[in-house]
Amino acid sequence: MRKDPEINVLGEPITSCSTDPLTGFFRDGHCNTCAEDHGSHTVCAVMTAEFLAFSKYVGNDLSTPRPEFGFAGLKAGDHWCLCAGRFLQAHDEGCAPKVNLSATHQGALEIVPMDVLETHAFCER
Repeated sequence: MRKDPEINVLGEPITSCSTDPLTGFFRDGHCNTCAEDHGSHTVCAVMTAEFLAFSKYVGNDLSTPRPEFGFAGLKAGDHWCLCAGRFLQAHDEGCAPKVNLSATHQGALEIVPMDVLETHAFCER
């Protein structure tokens, strides 16, 4: 698999989303993508209890540990590379998590408008 250029939605080199828990389509801590990433795991989101409950409700349980896959389950505050479509769905339903723009791949813009991402921008201080 060949990665798309490692550029974020701000037009800069993409930064790490999370290595604990380890995230990304390539499981390298970055929300990079490629042609084989049909889910577009490109949005670096900060999990909330509300979003995790929504995701479970719509069929993608991210909070339950799955040790057989080496997955401890996510909790509020964890950073995770979300599928762009799921993020947009959560936005439309009013429960989108915050987004780390510097760690969100430019490929997300094929699905999520920039103004929507900016509305949910997370600022670390």
